[in-house]
Amino acid sequence: MDTNQSTPAAEPSAAAPTAAGIRRRDVVVAAAGIGVGAAAAAAGASLIGRPAAAQPVAFGTERNQQHAHHQAGVGSHIPAFANYIAMDLTADLDNARIIALLRILSEDARRLMAGTAPVGDQEPELAETPAGLQITFGFSPGFIDRINPKRRPEWLTQIPKFSVDRLQPEWSEGELLMLVASDDPLTLAHASRTLMKDARSFGTVRWQQHGFRQSRGSLAAGQTDRNLFGQVDGTVNATPGTDDFDRVVTIRSESGETEWLNGGTTLVIRRIHMDLETWDEVDRPGREASVGRRLDTGAPLTGSKEYDEPDFKAVTAQGFTVINPASHLRRMRSDNPHERIVRRPYNYEMPVAGGSGAGAVVSDSGQIFTSLQANVTTQFVPLQRRMDEGDLLNTWITPIGSAVFAIPPKPDANGFVGEGLFA
Repeated sequence: MDTNQSTPAAEPSAAAPTAAGIRRRDVVVAAAGIGVGAAAAAAGASLIGRPAAAQPVAFGTERNQQHAHHQAGVGSHIPAFANYIAMDLTADLDNARIIALLRILSEDARRLMAGTAPVGDQEPELAETPAGLQITFGFSPGFIDRINPKRRPEWLTQIPKFSVDRLQPEWSEGELLMLVASDDPLTLAHASRTLMKDARSFGTVRWQQHGFRQSRGSLAAGQTDRNLFGQVDGTVNATPGTDDFDRVVTIRSESGETEWLNGGTTLVIRRIHMDLETWDEVDRPGREASVGRRLDTGAPLTGSKEYDEPDFKAVTAQGFTVINPASHLRRMRSDNPHERIVRRPYNYEMPVAGGSGAGAVVSDSGQIFTSLQANVTTQFVPLQRRMDEGDLLNTWITPIGSAVFAIPPKPDANGFVGEGLFA
């Protein structure tokens, strides 16, 4: 279930006894925050009888590293389950403590993705099966301004509010993103909790969004996932591991103050409510006309296979275009070849209590639309503007959350994510 996190209740002090005794992991984290992390880490390892790894662990498993310069979760397969966690850091945190936090998160992410328990992990067995675990960290434009405004590229901003938006603050923005994804829900829960325990002394959770896709193995290799409307979603994505993918998602040619982002990417998150109750009332031809594709095969209405190129000029015997100019397919297909993104969406569904009778709402459903692109302003915003100006799917979808994050390149084996921002 998606969980809208309010500010959590205050935790007992890391050094204070609790009903279960001293919080040993919090001792490690708090100590690292004041600059004695190495000593505390060694002590923490001995506390639970699990020594630290002798050698640095790579940032992500080999399975997740198809691009040497990207963090895990960018150029790799898309796991079935995800937890998006956005945090706001405490206002009085100085750069030294923020660096301490990022060091802790980076090291624990390395270990978790490699199937090794982090120092202080009190459930180390839960770390032994990473199940394709991917952990991706991102910084909001405001976070970068907080560290050094000169190091934020001008094009890196929150996207403007569009006329279709009904944005809710409880699903929008945030300073630090921790995107955790895995093919196993138990692994996901353990990794998410570990990272949130790392960070809770440094800020508060602004929101959490849990998403799911079709499980690995349920589809044939290369088959496109479907969303809750029943439509295939992501047909035109560039393929990870190709030059085309790199051109679409990778930040290049940044220099001077913004060079720290070279080799990274950006992530847009849009929480989109889907009105499935009124979608149920639309017949199949109406659904296909609004999407511009056949629901069974995903083929454009002018083709027979999913990857057939749509013919936007084809007309019916009555002279109407086969693919409606206001269909989702046409609105999202820009004539500018540079206006492209890579979609990595997840679905969400939250139960609704008390629904009864014909037509009653039985779920709060939608999509956590996620896209990767090198430049938010020139790639994502024009596509969203086209959709805002007239897309038949707008009848059934409403954006209720929005956030933009810079995804720094993968850190060195002994470094931490975003290290160049503080150089």
